[in-house]
Amino acid sequence: MVGCQYEESHSPSSAVLTTPPQVKVLGIIHSPPALLLTCIRAEMKCPRVAAGSHGPLLLLLLLVAGVCVDSYKPVIIVHGIFDGPQQFQNLSRFIKKVHPGTEVTVIDLYDDLLSLQPLWKQVPDFRQSFDSIMKNAPDGVHLLCFSQGGLICRALLSTTSNHNVHTFISLSSPLAGQYGDTDYVQKVFHKTLKKNVHFICYNKFGQKVSICDYWNDPHQRRSYLRNNIFLPLLNGERPHRDMKAWRENFLQIKKLVLVGGPDDGVITPWQSSHFGFYNSSENVVEMQNQEFYLNDAFGLKTLDQRGDVVACVHSGVKHTTWHSNFTVFRNCMEKWLT
Repeated sequence: MVGCQYEESHSPSSAVLTTPPQVKVLGIIHSPPALLLTCIRAEMKCPRVAAGSHGPLLLLLLLVAGVCVDSYKPVIIVHGIFDGPQQFQNLSRFIKKVHPGTEVTVIDLYDDLLSLQPLWKQVPDFRQSFDSIMKNAPDGVHLLCFSQGGLICRALLSTTSNHNVHTFISLSSPLAGQYGDTDYVQKVFHKTLKKNVHFICYNKFGQKVSICDYWNDPHQRRSYLRNNIFLPLLNGERPHRDMKAWRENFLQIKKLVLVGGPDDGVITPWQSSHFGFYNSSENVVEMQNQEFYLNDAFGLKTLDQRGDVVACVHSGVKHTTWHSNFTVFRNCMEKWLT
């Protein structure tokens, strides 16, 4: 796995990143030497024509420049809980600014309070929009999904055969689950303590609330595996008849980019955004030591050994500002959206 760690900076991010002082390359795990990747921002540079150039050369270069502009793959954005398209206007502008001509679509479904609908109800509706965009993009698309939207996108990728997603960027998503007394949890469950949320979530009624679909109580492991009908299936923690097909579908992606950081304040533990999670002592077990990774239950280990998992850790960013932070976009997303 390729990992980059950044600290939030208030200075403009305009220079090419070749590990400046604020960047630490954490190392590469499970990547053969031939596939070593570095955290250098790659930009597509189109030719520029000086005044006075000859006509035929000018025409040729303009045509090449046009190809550069039009060659970016469409980007599909899926919002998070209590969000909608309006929260992603800045991110859409960032993409179009650095990659002119990119078609960016923020799927307008299950906005705001409707985002609390059960995830297995949301997934088929998102798939309809997802499929229609893919059909018009023969060269593939990129999928950029925030918070709860990251889990919806994982479900889309796992349950959709022959998709053409090139890069899947998971932006501060509880990929391994959620377990914490954060503002979002309190907003839904009021004054319920995290140790008691399992009483609400791990039954057929609780599973009709989206947060319960990825509530992962490390002290109630047996109940989580038995009663949670979403995340254990997605992570291959509970065997089911479609495991092989879901794994094959997920492995069709070319790159998985995991973005998160220690100052998020919502995703708990924050390492869940990188497939890490608590054990029964509430100590964080990193991705490579998770059972679903070691068993390669849904293809994560294979993807990592291919050299196609990138982890971007960015400190100083609160949960609701990931998608409007240009520094985060520059450091963690830009190079993967060409």
